[in-house]
Amino acid sequence: MVTVGFIRGVALGLPRTEERLVRERVTFRVGRIVYLAVAADELSMGFGFPKEERAGLVAAEPEKFFLPRESDMRFHWVRGWLAALDEEETRELVVEAWRMCVPKKVSALVP
Repeated sequence: MVTVGFIRGVALGLPRTEERLVRERVTFRVGRIVYLAVAADELSMGFGFPKEERAGLVAAEPEKFFLPRESDMRFHWVRGWLAALDEEETRELVVEAWRMCVPKKVSALVP
């Protein structure tokens, strides 16, 4: 199971990332754009993900991923269960969500 500490270590290692606590949820953002939020109970996380690809992700691995609540469907966002994710996969999800928020020249700084 992935922990908030692991997620924090990955996210805060990315340029321009800030951590904030919003409504008891740990969030990570670039400027005003939140790209990752861990639920208050620390059982799941929401992260930036292309809208056009999220249905496929959820259909392919419903034990890991689920759609956000209806009010968040307008955003590029999907959710995942921390207990079902491993560290390598989580690192990739965090970095790719971050890439959606930064200029290409900043994104190029992270392999």
